[in-house]
Amino acid sequence: MEGAAAATAVRTGPGTLPVTGENGGGETRPRERKVYMDYNATTPLEPEVIQAVTEAMQEAWGNPSSSYLAGRKAKDMINAARENLAKMVGGKPQDIIFTSGGTEANNLVIHSTMKLFQESQRSRERPAEQQHGLVSGARPHFITCTVEHDSVRLPLEHLVREGAAEVTFVPVSKLNGRAEADDVLAAVRPTTCLVTIMLANNETGVIMPISEISCRIKALNQKRAAAGLPGILVHTDAAQALGKRRVDVQDLGVDYLTIVGHKFYGPRIGALYVRGLGTVTSLRPMLFGGGQEWNFRPGTENTPMIAGLGKAAELVNKNCDIYEAHMKKMRDYLEERLQAVFEKKRIHLNSRFPGSDRLSNTCNFSISGPHLQGRAVLAHCRMLLASVGAACHSDQGDLPSPILLNCGIPPDVARNAVRLSVGRSTTKEEVDLVVEDLRQAVTQLEKSSAS
Repeated sequence: MEGAAAATAVRTGPGTLPVTGENGGGETRPRERKVYMDYNATTPLEPEVIQAVTEAMQEAWGNPSSSYLAGRKAKDMINAARENLAKMVGGKPQDIIFTSGGTEANNLVIHSTMKLFQESQRSRERPAEQQHGLVSGARPHFITCTVEHDSVRLPLEHLVREGAAEVTFVPVSKLNGRAEADDVLAAVRPTTCLVTIMLANNETGVIMPISEISCRIKALNQKRAAAGLPGILVHTDAAQALGKRRVDVQDLGVDYLTIVGHKFYGPRIGALYVRGLGTVTSLRPMLFGGGQEWNFRPGTENTPMIAGLGKAAELVNKNCDIYEAHMKKMRDYLEERLQAVFEKKRIHLNSRFPGSDRLSNTCNFSISGPHLQGRAVLAHCRMLLASVGAACHSDQGDLPSPILLNCGIPPDVARNAVRLSVGRSTTKEEVDLVVEDLRQAVTQLEKSSAS
């Protein structure tokens, strides 16, 4: 919450903030200004989103399944939010279900495809299939990549430990940081049921070739059908991409797409897009209850958070191109200033890969030096609020990021990495403050090590 609060302070206006004096009295003293640059971790709520949440709490407090006014208002807000989310990803409202967040959505896809494979096995065990490798009791096979988010990696690793599934972690290219379609297709087995590759990496910002992967899997599925093999479904976690670039499920060609609200200035809930939910693409619930969300995700709907998510999606629909252009301008200016202040030979831009597209807001860099580990540099910054990488890897101490190592970044460079991610309201003034803050932190660390 500290990061989000700091971000709100930055966005509402510069200057000093009053704080209580150390003597416990009512005196105030100037506090060092904080500049938030960790928008890939979380984003503050837009004022319009807060308003939508508040309105829902006040006016739509009824159960959405009820017929009285407060219930009907809640249902109307939920339907409006579903429409805005569908528009944001280029899908249909009936293909959107709400979840508690991205982790649940990703787990739901993995759980569902495993169940679908098992059901297919029970109903289609024939000698012809056994000749193609689908022997009785075969385990489902998943394909993902080595830089995937923990909410995909960990449930898959859990299934492997339980002996319930097999998983191939496709290495990303050391040249461009991407999971290449050729490598994904080469990993396919007769028992493959799901390919799940993130749309944009949260540490490097590299955009994965999801459209190409989906297109080639679709062509492969035609051959598999002729051979009596089950089709392969494609899922992408779009958490980092939404709000930073246009996302269209028709262009991507995916069967499932994960939506995470707090990455695009919405509340901390999520949603899952399923192409032709229940008709073209099957889904199996993890929860059972009152039948909400067409029984795919039952439980009384969290109307205020859903209303806020819908408003955040509406803002993206209206302003995505503006957001993207501004963030790219700030990111490019940030990288220019880093190279100017620290000299190009001392700065390694870990998020720049030849031939790869990347998010408009993400700058992952290292400053060369024996005592300039990323965590140490950030700890000596007085204004900058940022991280060395994904929040889910915050317990790794000074160990280099496994994401960067998998992308081919040398260990000594990866150990010094800092990830800065700018936001919709980041200014050049704030970039200048951050770069100067980093310069002073580096100077202090180098003086301390010299003495």
